[in-house]
Order: sequence, then structure tokens, then C-alpha cells
Amino acid sequence: MSTTTTLADTGQVPRRLRTLVRRAERQHFSRMLALMAPSVVFVALFFVVPIALFLFRSVDNAEIPKYMPRTVAEIGQWHADDLPPEPVFRALAEDLIALKGQPEAAVLGRRLNYAVPGFRGLVTRTVRRLPAAVPHSAIDTLADIDARWLDPTYWATLKQQSGRMTDFYLLSAMDLQRGTDGAITRVDETQAIFLSLYGRTLYTSVGVTVICLLIGYPVAAVMATAGPAAANWLLMLVLVPFWTSLLVRTTAWVVLLQTEGLVNKVLIYLGVISEPLSLMFNTAGVFIAMVHVLLPYMILPLYSVMKGVSPVHLRAASSLGAPPITVFRTVYLPLTIPGIAAGCTLVFVLAVGFYVTPALVGGPGDQMIGYFIAYFTNSAVNWGLASALGAFLIVVIAAIYLVLGKVVGFDKLKVR
Repeated sequence: MSTTTTLADTGQVPRRLRTLVRRAERQHFSRMLALMAPSVVFVALFFVVPIALFLFRSVDNAEIPKYMPRTVAEIGQWHADDLPPEPVFRALAEDLIALKGQPEAAVLGRRLNYAVPGFRGLVTRTVRRLPAAVPHSAIDTLADIDARWLDPTYWATLKQQSGRMTDFYLLSAMDLQRGTDGAITRVDETQAIFLSLYGRTLYTSVGVTVICLLIGYPVAAVMATAGPAAANWLLMLVLVPFWTSLLVRTTAWVVLLQTEGLVNKVLIYLGVISEPLSLMFNTAGVFIAMVHVLLPYMILPLYSVMKGVSPVHLRAASSLGAPPITVFRTVYLPLTIPGIAAGCTLVFVLAVGFYVTPALVGGPGDQMIGYFIAYFTNSAVNWGLASALGAFLIVVIAAIYLVLGKVVGFDKLKVR
């Protein structure tokens, strides 16, 4: 039980004084909220809300109910056992006639094309050739325009995608699909790319994190034990990359790692190799460039923790007869676990979302999930799939953080 009490809770002061104290406490709390309000509103408006709206795209299916209201209303009564009846065809024809000359027809076609390739051409062709008024038989009219309207597959797709919300993007991001019977199955192997993409992203991120730890740990230890002047110089060298743009640093590696670049020329001059190494547009180039970019994020948390390790503990262990390796393993390493956990978490989270560096120095098989999120957002304009990929990426990062927190302790993921 907390022992903290206010003057108003003691019961030993007059009622009026208690009222004044409580009023002052309320005013203090109100001022505190007023000071916090700008930052809270800023974070909510420019961070939480945009991310939430973007993630909502992974289940949003506004286009079809918006542009095909009559079809959605009629097709809900069809049981998808054969071709739909005449009223469904007529509702579709009326909806498509309403889109004549409107850019929304292309938007609708693009959305349906995500589910069935070729649907966009079918929609735009039908909109262009439909008469201004629906004839007596909508079935015959649509069949004359394109015989694919007599294929139940397209109608089953329309029925599946007619809801306001959809799991289409989330399933696609996991290389899954929902069949015409509603069963969830895996997509064809030639179309399954995302599960291997997640694996490649995790492999690259974990590999870069491990390399950064192996390089950064001794560097941070030297910085922590060096004299003030040497430590300042080393710290400045670590901070230099922060003063340079990420794009500039990555482009510099493009110049260094190419076949006629400085790295190959130096290795050939020293006799280490006889022919230039292939260091560009492959996994080796991606690892080299990413480690260089992310290494400071590993060194700085380690350095912060190592500076707080008292040499008294190390001398005490040595004075008891422990060899240097035992001192490191039983004393120094456990004391630096918070720095290791914080550095690895920071480097891994940053590496998972890398986009520019793999795009410039990596090959087609080295692109990570950030590249495809950017592609579906900017080029393919498939925001639903981009949002689903981002959502699963957030889930993976959160799961890894929770596992790491359970293993090493959440308090050790923070550098004090």
C-alpha cells in the first residue's frame, strides 16, 4: 500500500483548506495536461492516425460496394451454384452504365483485377460498349459484349468481393487465396513470393544484426576503456556517418564495391585476389552496406552501458584467480547484456524496414519487404496489399520484441 498522502487526505486540516489544496492539485494537473496536449495531439495526428488509416486499407473494400451498389444488393441473394439470374445481370449493367465516361470505371476494374487477372479489361470493355439504356435481356447483352460474363468464376469473384470489408489482401500477403467455394488454399508456387520474402527479410536483418554485434562490441569496449582524448576521437568517428545522408553513404558503397572500384583495386594490388570480386548487386554488397550504415546504432548503446561498468568488479574477479576469459564470461558480459539487447533490437528493427540500400547495391533476389511495400504503394497503387505487408511486418517485429523481452527482460531493452 502506498504511504504517499496529501495534506487534504489527513483529515487534520479545516474543510476550507482541504478544498483549496484539492483545487490547487486540480489546477496543477490541468496545467500538466495542457503542457502535454500539443505533443500528444501532434503524435496522434501525424503518427498514430496515418498509420492506423494505412493499416485499415488491408481490410478496406470500399470500391466495389461504392461503385456497384445494385450488383452488391442483388448478388447477395445468389448462391453461386451456377450463373446468376437476370436481375443480377441487369443490376451489373446498370452499375456499369452509370460509370460511363467516369474515371471510377478504371478504379473498379483495377480492384477486381487484383482478384482475377483480366477483370480490368473486362470491365472497361463492357463499360465502353454498353448502350445508354439496359436492353430487355441483360444476359444476352453482356454475353455479346464479352463471353467471359458467362463464366461463373467472374461472378463468384464479384460475390466474394462484394462486402464492405475483405480478407483478400491479408490472405494474399501470406500467399493464400480464398477459392470460389470459400475454402482458403495456397496460391500456385509460381505466384507465391511473400513467405520467402519474409524469410529473406528476417535472414538479412538477423545477419546484419549479428555482424554489427561482433564488430561493435569490441569497438565499444575499447571506447569505454580508452582515455578521455582517445575516447572522444573514437566517438567522433562513430558519429561521422550520422552527419551524412543515407543515400550518399549507400551511393559511396556503389562506387567502392563495383568491379573497377577501390575495394577490388586494393585487393588486386595487395595480391589477395587475381580477378575482381563480384560485390555489387548481390547479398555480399547488401550486407557490407547495411552493416556500415547500422553499426553506430549498435556501438552507441553498448558504449553507454559499458561506461557504467565499474572496473572494481573485474579486478575483484581477477584477484580471486579467475582467468581473463572467465572474468569476461561471468562478470563483464552479464553486465553489458542491457546494451547488447538494446543495440540488437535497434539494429534489427531498422534493418527490417531497409529499402534504399538493398535497392541500390542488391540484386533482384536481395530485395526486402520494404521494397515491395514501396512498389505496391507507389507503382502498382495497390495500397491494400502494401498495407497488409506492413501489418504483418509490424506483427513480426512485435512478436520478436515480446520474445526478446521475455528472454532477457523488458527492462534490459532500455538503456538508462
